[in-house]
This record gives sequence, C-alpha cells and structure tokens, in this order.
Amino acid sequence: MDKTQENELHRGLEQRHVTLMALGAAIGVGLFLGSATAIQLAGPGILLGYAFSGMIMFFIMRALGEMAIQNPVAGSFSKYARDFLGPLAGFITGWNYWFLWIVTGMAEITAVGIYMEYWFPDIPRWIWALAALVIMASVNFLAVKAYGELEFWFALIKIVTILAMIASGVGMIIWGFGNGGIPTGIQNLWVNGGFFPNGVQGVLLALQMVMFAYLGIEMIGVTAGEVKNPEKTLSRAIDSVFWRILIFYVGALFVIMSIFPWNEIGEKGSPFVLTFEQLGIPAAAGIINFVVLTAALSSCNSGIFSTGRMLFNLANHGEAPQKFSKLTKNGVPGYAIFASAGVLLVGVALNYVVPAKVFAWVTSIATFGAIWTWAIILLSQIRSRKNMSKKEVDKLKYKLPLFPYTSYLSLAFLAFVIVLMAFSPDTRIAIIIGPLWLVLLIGVYYAKGFHKKEQERQK
Repeated sequence: MDKTQENELHRGLEQRHVTLMALGAAIGVGLFLGSATAIQLAGPGILLGYAFSGMIMFFIMRALGEMAIQNPVAGSFSKYARDFLGPLAGFITGWNYWFLWIVTGMAEITAVGIYMEYWFPDIPRWIWALAALVIMASVNFLAVKAYGELEFWFALIKIVTILAMIASGVGMIIWGFGNGGIPTGIQNLWVNGGFFPNGVQGVLLALQMVMFAYLGIEMIGVTAGEVKNPEKTLSRAIDSVFWRILIFYVGALFVIMSIFPWNEIGEKGSPFVLTFEQLGIPAAAGIINFVVLTAALSSCNSGIFSTGRMLFNLANHGEAPQKFSKLTKNGVPGYAIFASAGVLLVGVALNYVVPAKVFAWVTSIATFGAIWTWAIILLSQIRSRKNMSKKEVDKLKYKLPLFPYTSYLSLAFLAFVIVLMAFSPDTRIAIIIGPLWLVLLIGVYYAKGFHKKEQERQK
C-alpha cells in the first residue's frame, strides 16, 4: 500500500448506509426525549415549529450538497470553510464540529443512563453512560462498512417503530382502534387552550429544542469522503432525508397530540409508550424503552464517527496532533476515535456530579455549535457561488433552489434562534459557553502560529 492510500479513508459506505445514518443521527434523543419538553412549551403549535425548521434544514442541506457533490472530501464543511472563507474559519469550524458532537455524545450517553433506569432503577446512571461509551467506541474501530451496517440496523429499528406508531395512531384517530371502536378524531389539537395555548411565544421558546432535534442531518457531509459514487448517493440521500424527517417528526407528533391532550404529554411517560399502551400492547413500555435506547446509542455512534473524521481532517492540515491523521488497517482514524471517546468521559463524570442538569445544559450548548456549523455551510456556499462564472454555475449538477434568497432566509432564521436562546434560563448557558469556546479557538489559532504556517504555504 502506497503512502497516499495509507492516508485515505476507505469508500465503503453505500447509499442505504448514508441515508439511514443521517436519519439515525437526526431521529434520536431530540424526538424521543426532547419533543415532550417542546410540546409542554408550545402545545400543538409546535408542529409549525418542526415544519418551518425542517424547511430551513432542507435549504442548508441543499447548500451542503451543492458543494459536497462538487468536491466530496472527509470533514467536508471544515474544508469548504477553509477554501471559501479562509483558514481561520476552517480551523474554527473543524474544532467546533468536533466539540459539538462531543457535547451531543454526552447528551446521548446521559439518555442511555435515563432509559436503563427503567429496568435497573438501583444502578447509578453514570455506570450505563460509561458502558454505552465503551461499546460505541469499540464499534467505531471496525471497518467503515461494518460501522455503516450497524448504523443502518440501529436506524431501521427507530424508523419501523415510528411508522408503526403513526399507522396505529391513524387507526385510532379514524376507526377507534384501541379506543373501543370510538374514533378519537383530531380535536385535541385545538380544544385544550387552542392550537397555540401558550401563544406564539411558546413556539418561539421551543425552537431551540426543535433545532437540537435536527442536529445530525449534516452528517451526510461528513460521510462524503467515504461514499461510493458521491454524486448519486449524496443527492438522493439529501432529497429523501428532508421528507422522511418531516414525516417522522411532524407526522408522529401530529398523531400523538391528536390522541392525547398536549398538556398530559410528558407527565405520564413517553408519548410513544402511551400510544402503544392504548392499543392494548402490554409490553409497550419495555418495547419503546428498548427502541429509544437504540436511538440514543445510534446517535452516540454517529457522534464518535463524526468527531474521529473531523480530528483526522484537522490533523491532515497540521491543526491537530499528527497522530490523529493515522489510519488503522481497517482504514479508520483509530487515534482520533480513541481521543474523542476519551473526552466523552467528561459526560460520564457530569452524570455522576449533576445528573439532573446535564441534559438541558448539553442540548443547548450543542445547538449553539450546530447553528455555527449550519451558518458556515451557508456562508461557504454563498462565497463559492460568488467565485463562479455564470458558465460554472450552469454546469453545477446539484443546486440550492431559489439562491440567494433561501441562503439569506436560512441565515436570518439561525440568527433568530440564537437570540431566542438568551431568553430562557436553561438555554442561556449556551450563549455564554458557545462564544467563549469560539474565542478560545481563535486564541489557540494565533498562539500556535497556524496563521503564519498558512502565509508560508501561500508563498
């Protein structure tokens, strides 16, 4: 094996892997654990929050797809930020995305601890969080195809469960399945204080949780360096993920809030458990708990995958220890994966020290990191278009529709969500920690002299 091959990630991921991985990362704790919080804040009006945010995510993904199909590389948006916005933007974006998935991984292993309490109430949460971390880190040392295969089945479990819940819920709404043959109808969407029981303000305050739920869709970009036939695979995955997520989030929550009054959801356990119990499935709670457990593990799995690839990309640019650019015999960045898993131990420690606060803290910090990443994707795409001639734009195989209006609308929406986060005591911590982290990264960039290396490279 020659030197270039030694330092190249294996293209072992197929279209079904990539599509399900992006869905798997996005359908996780945000839907199963976070949606109840969002419903309590906004009531049925949260459906509009998920639908509009889903449309914005589609524009961001199309912008990413436009660049990724032109130039499919590992750590994609960090590379695009470097190419179109400058080396500092690339450095910050790479490290920020690593940090964002580390924090998200902490949320996921926290959720694992919460779910395992259902079966083992006497065992401390942190033990399960540690076990989840060890297992998922081990999986990431497998060849990328084996990782993709496991992720495919993880995601499939969630998708089948959600579809079964939507189908049975529709049966309950229209034909009265599990309700003595009496159709429930959909009046619950407006009889308990109206469609917006807490006003538009409730929907706005819930947007942070909604955006956290969509975190992970941009995983498609991270897989770009390991995908067979990037043009066909990435374009299909991006176009299909939007509609599927709209069905899973908006469809599932529409059914749940039609069957149960919105103000009871979250107080009597998982809305998914309530629905299956209503149908007379005795083991409903155990089944759903298993499904949400796999959801959290799947998202944690994706997080370790992402952080490993970002460290690999940063090391190749000399902005992370050189060790992280080394691949194992299986073609995975072993040192980078090991380092990320090591930092995730902080999440285990937090579960030991402040178990009650961990979830709210880490989700809001992760959302801030995600919004930076999504904004960078949009800014990179705007700059890449400005650098093209009309002929080059016409030649693009995959375009963001209604450019530049969709780009600017999406950027304005992301800025709006950041402002909203300052109004809630639970999410305000992200407005403090997020910018401090960015300032720290800028300090490290200049202190380490990375700007001088870049100037020398350009001479």
